[in-house]
Amino acid sequence: MKALRGLLRKEMYHILRDRRTLVVILMLPVVQVVLFGYSIRTDVRDVRLAIVDPVPDHATLELRNRFTAAGVFEIVAVVPRTDDLDPLFQRGEVQQAIVFEPGFADKLLSGEAAGLLLISDATEPNTGSARQMYARAVLDAYERDLAAGGQSMAVRIVPQVRMRFNPTQESSNLFVPGLMAMVLTIISALMTALSITREKETGTMEALLVSPLRPVQIIVGKVAPYLVIGFISVLLVLLEARLIFHVPIEGSVSLLLFEGLLFILVSLALGILISARTSSQRVAMMAALVGTMLPNQLLSGFVFPIESLPRVLQLVSNIVPARWFVAIARGIMLKGVGLTYLWRETLILAAMAFILLALSARSFHVRLE
Repeated sequence: MKALRGLLRKEMYHILRDRRTLVVILMLPVVQVVLFGYSIRTDVRDVRLAIVDPVPDHATLELRNRFTAAGVFEIVAVVPRTDDLDPLFQRGEVQQAIVFEPGFADKLLSGEAAGLLLISDATEPNTGSARQMYARAVLDAYERDLAAGGQSMAVRIVPQVRMRFNPTQESSNLFVPGLMAMVLTIISALMTALSITREKETGTMEALLVSPLRPVQIIVGKVAPYLVIGFISVLLVLLEARLIFHVPIEGSVSLLLFEGLLFILVSLALGILISARTSSQRVAMMAALVGTMLPNQLLSGFVFPIESLPRVLQLVSNIVPARWFVAIARGIMLKGVGLTYLWRETLILAAMAFILLALSARSFHVRLE
């Protein structure tokens, strides 16, 4: 018992002495509860809706008002032709569209079947189905109100449904592009952070610090092997996605590989920055977990739509690199779009890589503490 008490006192002393480790240990469950509590939501809201109304009439205008008043939809575009929808869907500016046929109100008044087309972005299958359900609810309520208003003719609205980019609504088409971000983060950020802090703990970092190598050269030497490993991982993930899960790759494979390298560079720079700010593998691992794994899983749109998050977390998600890479991967693989539509996400990742590499080089002082 005496030896056990001595061991306990020794371990408590080490934990309390390393204040950074203690803070990270205490903050980890708090961050987990907050992120999981606010991000695990299946709510559908702020649906970006486009209206195709070639010949507006009182019925189509009434339905537009009802969709706006439903509290779920936000009309972001009203266009005269269905051809105008393609760029809106490909840029992600629109998540759902309603196409009214000409003479919609006349057919309702005459008792004929008034047709319309409901188009949803099914990149996220469950969310796409939920959007369709909410739209059908608005249409059903409008039908009931017309019938209750004493209209002599029977009221019939016959919607047709179309799911874009993932017509079979396969969940693997949603998760596999997001898994790429998770795998690359583990290989890049986590392993890089651990590799440098391991040299600090074993004392081999001193040899690097007294060598003629500059901080940038040391960073390049530590980053380059993981950059190669990450690129091989991208190739393997794409092969698995295509051969095992049958996920389509509608766009350019070379562009997807380039974007993967860019995301790996961002993750490596983040891992270097974490390792430069920490002194032990334990702290580095927990910091990488809090700073990369949890945000990538919960705030990137990998599992839960960004629109379902609270406004504060939506703003926070803008600094999560995986959010932009997941959008790029889904855009290339499912929508078949190129840099014409993905230039903004690509520039954001490039800016993140530059900023993180600059901060990493600055934090990596050529001196011993």
